[in-house]
Amino acid sequence: MALEPVARALFAACTLVLLLPLSATAQRRVYTGTAPLQWSEFTRAFDDYAAADGVVGGGAVIVRDGRIVAHHEYGFGDRAARERIVEGTIYHWASITKTLTAIAIMQLRDRGRLSLDDRVTSYIPELRQIHSRFGPVDQITIRMLLSHSAGLQNPTWPYRSGKSWEPFEPTRWEQLVSMMPYQELEFRPGSQFGYSNPAFIYLARIIEQLTGDPYATYIQKNIWTPLGLTHSYFGATPYHLARWRSNNYTVQRDSSGREVVVANGRDFDPGITIPNSGWNAPLSDLASYAAFLTRATRNDTTVARIYDTVLKQSTLREMWQPIVRVPPDEELGDAVGLSFFLFPSEGTPVVGHTGEQAGFRSFLYVNPQTGTAIIGALNTVNEARGDQSAAGWAKLTRQARTAVSSEKAVSP
Repeated sequence: MALEPVARALFAACTLVLLLPLSATAQRRVYTGTAPLQWSEFTRAFDDYAAADGVVGGGAVIVRDGRIVAHHEYGFGDRAARERIVEGTIYHWASITKTLTAIAIMQLRDRGRLSLDDRVTSYIPELRQIHSRFGPVDQITIRMLLSHSAGLQNPTWPYRSGKSWEPFEPTRWEQLVSMMPYQELEFRPGSQFGYSNPAFIYLARIIEQLTGDPYATYIQKNIWTPLGLTHSYFGATPYHLARWRSNNYTVQRDSSGREVVVANGRDFDPGITIPNSGWNAPLSDLASYAAFLTRATRNDTTVARIYDTVLKQSTLREMWQPIVRVPPDEELGDAVGLSFFLFPSEGTPVVGHTGEQAGFRSFLYVNPQTGTAIIGALNTVNEARGDQSAAGWAKLTRQARTAVSSEKAVSP
């Protein structure tokens, strides 16, 4: 599959002429407006959670009408090097990448290249090797992949047992295909929610087949470049951005039972999972992405035309309509649309996604009614107190949603 080699070389080559040093970007940025009333309360909660969980570093921003109106940094991007988190620190956004994959699919739908009700096996016949007690695998549609309702497994690599030779993630398409005869659908396709990472690899496969572009190239050409996300990349960090890349950490217990913080290294190979978890970028690029999601044109017809070229507002709204209810214990939302999770029960409706991979955790929440977004990332996961850490993270993300769901609509 074309996904594997692209991550290393593509973005250093095809975006080099576009890039400015992050320090220059930070120096030019002007913050306007005021933060929501909940922002101070949220940043205190952010710091409290980070300190209690052993987090090395992280950051968050509030975006209103396409502009960063407040930012917050905590701790270190690299503890050993004493490099503090700054505005330009680059994080790994993990599953928030799925929203890029979904937008790419919707672009192709709007251009008449596919239908959301197309059978996935018409593009990926290998999926027929998966066992099913619920009738033929052919009944799985693109819509089901986008809404996590196909019945497919959650992990890409389901056989993890802690062996040193195990891959972080599978690296080649044929490895995924070779596992298919030893997998089965977990429920009748379309009948319920079941989070699936491989589903978005299959969507990327469809994008590649229809366009002839490797997945990473397609995202660069059709989403990142028109939106001006010049510091976003997949795979290994380009050399000119390396100084801004955050390390990532895991809190573990040593043989004596003490908690220790282990540095995992700044870069890692997400393998075949790039379409579901590969995005690396600073918060400023995510803020520009949120400006697109909230259609923050500020009455600029050129910006409006660019946004419509990437994806029509009506299509984004379609993606935010509920398709499948999400069980309350999932802590992912009340329902899922086309890759975006929906939180209609928490004040003003909020849509968004979270991410977790390697040592990174992240969130992106948007209030479509007010044009406000909150975005954040941490560079540490605590495995020594896994349940407690996960509960604290769930509480923090709820507070993040509260910060934007309590917003009132404001005029540009």
